[in-house]
Amino acid sequence: MSVVLVTGAASGLGWAMTRRWYEAGHDLVLADVDAAGLAARTAGLDAERVLGVVTDVTDAGDLAALVEATRERFGRLDVLVNNAGITHRSPAHRTDPAVFRTVMAVDWQGPVELTLAALPLLRESGGTVVCISSMAGWMPVPGRAAYGAAKAALTQFFEVLRLELEPQGVNVLVVHPSFLDTPIEQHALGEDGRPTGRARSTVGRLRSADETAARIDRALQAGRPRLFPDRGTVLASLLWRVAPAVYQAQVRRRFAEDLG
Repeated sequence: MSVVLVTGAASGLGWAMTRRWYEAGHDLVLADVDAAGLAARTAGLDAERVLGVVTDVTDAGDLAALVEATRERFGRLDVLVNNAGITHRSPAHRTDPAVFRTVMAVDWQGPVELTLAALPLLRESGGTVVCISSMAGWMPVPGRAAYGAAKAALTQFFEVLRLELEPQGVNVLVVHPSFLDTPIEQHALGEDGRPTGRARSTVGRLRSADETAARIDRALQAGRPRLFPDRGTVLASLLWRVAPAVYQAQVRRRFAEDLG
């Protein structure tokens, strides 16, 4: 069995992946900034197989402590899942730059620094890094400029890192979900940095966290380099590249409120 570390593990997609891998018999390190939520999740799991570590992914000290706690408890790390994330729903021209800094810190800087800190363990095991990116990093989605920018940066960084680490036996899987039915959107920041009251706009149906976790698990087992779980959004991203004016007209209609 493998040792798997999941950030943002107390809710949403992180918890769906955790449940799946726990039921498969793997040992798990669960990291989340929500101490109460993390405690509630780990309370029902076998303490011999599960370690919960309260972690702010924007804090370098927390990341170092997380990796060290993993080494001390299990002595190895086979899969690192960079799942913790935050988003916003606000027109870029009206948004406090502090919101952009927060989104970039959680969605890009945190995964990068954690991965670098965990690389010695991953090299020892010939492990895999899983990064939860987004289709918003491939195509523009109104009201989510910083989120899209962070996910685009995340994708590019880990695509390059894969090329560099393959000769060392470390794999990278980058996942590009579209719209998921998870709490990340319920906690989206508004233009002033507080939770937004703005209604959520989407394209296509909301995918469940469990369905997406199952697809990620299969991609991981198959050793795939990237995963696009939603075919409809893949087609939208292709439309953005081959007929950008058509794509823009459609998103203007769909996301009219987010363009305000």
